[in-house]
Amino acid sequence: MRGRRGKAREDEVNQRVQKNMLLQVGGQGSRPTFFEMAATHQLPASLRAALTYSIGVMAQRRPALHKVLDHSDEFFALLMLVLEAHSLQTTDASFSESLYGLRRRPAEITQQSQEPTQTSGQKLNISGLTRHQRILSVVFLVVMPYFKSKMESLYIAQRGSMLQAALWGRGDSDMLDIDETATRISEVQEQDASRSLPFIKKLKAFLAGCYPWIHATHEGLSFTYQLLYLLDATGFYAPALHIIRVHVCRATGQELMDVSSRNARNRIREYERLRGPPWLQTCQRVSLNMLYTTLDYAQNGLIAAVFFFKMMEWWYQSAEERISSPTVYPPPPPPPQPKVAEDGIPLPLDRTVCPLCSQKRTNPALISVSGFVFCYSCIFKYVSQYKRCPITLMPASVDQIRRLFHDV
Repeated sequence: MRGRRGKAREDEVNQRVQKNMLLQVGGQGSRPTFFEMAATHQLPASLRAALTYSIGVMAQRRPALHKVLDHSDEFFALLMLVLEAHSLQTTDASFSESLYGLRRRPAEITQQSQEPTQTSGQKLNISGLTRHQRILSVVFLVVMPYFKSKMESLYIAQRGSMLQAALWGRGDSDMLDIDETATRISEVQEQDASRSLPFIKKLKAFLAGCYPWIHATHEGLSFTYQLLYLLDATGFYAPALHIIRVHVCRATGQELMDVSSRNARNRIREYERLRGPPWLQTCQRVSLNMLYTTLDYAQNGLIAAVFFFKMMEWWYQSAEERISSPTVYPPPPPPPQPKVAEDGIPLPLDRTVCPLCSQKRTNPALISVSGFVFCYSCIFKYVSQYKRCPITLMPASVDQIRRLFHDV
């Protein structure tokens, strides 16, 4: 009975691990393309940028999340430590490599000894990563980027303080306002406090000074290895892979089945180690199931959550832009034409003729109270004498006469 339960649990774990792969087997051959390797190395940086932006947006409503942003390096390093360690333990691949259906193999491949029951037609299994290689992989995937990020922060802060000190050295102290003076006093106090720890101050200055050389060396070696990998001159895409003697290859179907079987056996052993009363074993089994499920789906869930958040952000941002954008109304219709008074001068049939002199208009002008056009000399004399519009008989003055100019 216990064997059936173990077999059923192993099948369940196999299905779960196989579903966890987004891309299992693709392309031709076991060597990944340059673009696959570039995508796997760019994914952690893109994921960090998306997580930082997402937490920053959520922190606008929950200020407690600002503490996460203040320690974003530590938070992301801890998150990647859990994901990378679990991925290397279960799939022999990093977090991003497992998403692309890749795995890590030792450069010096060793083969397991053939069992007595194994026939000559069966293939030998290739051994996975050693414990030493998994630890070094975590160091190069999580620890080294964390220290590099902290050194970059120190370098930026050191450079900013040097520029600020240089600007204050050239300026006139009498021109500083109260806010600038207060800021300078606080910085002087911080400098006095830092004098009590000269070793830490010198260490920070030393690391900040070494960062440009370390960064240039790292980028130069990475570019060299990537160029050689693109030209098929080496099997290592990055210097870290060369140091730990590991190749990144496409995972075959047999390897995926072997990895899932190995994970199932390891988890069955964990279940069999449970001790205590039945209720305690049940609680422990439920906790282990929740932990394994969370870790198995953490990769896909994390990517899907960030994608969903960015999609919702785009959706609401476009809706807010539509709401906040000014409403464009159609132009209002022109006012109705004024009625011709019974005692007023009738309008001529030809619109180019002046109603007063019955001649073709010259030097046209209009009265703003009605809008009808006349010759300037005719309407000026008429309005000066009668103080009204000759057609509508509405009161008018010479100040309401407007000249009209036509382009020649």
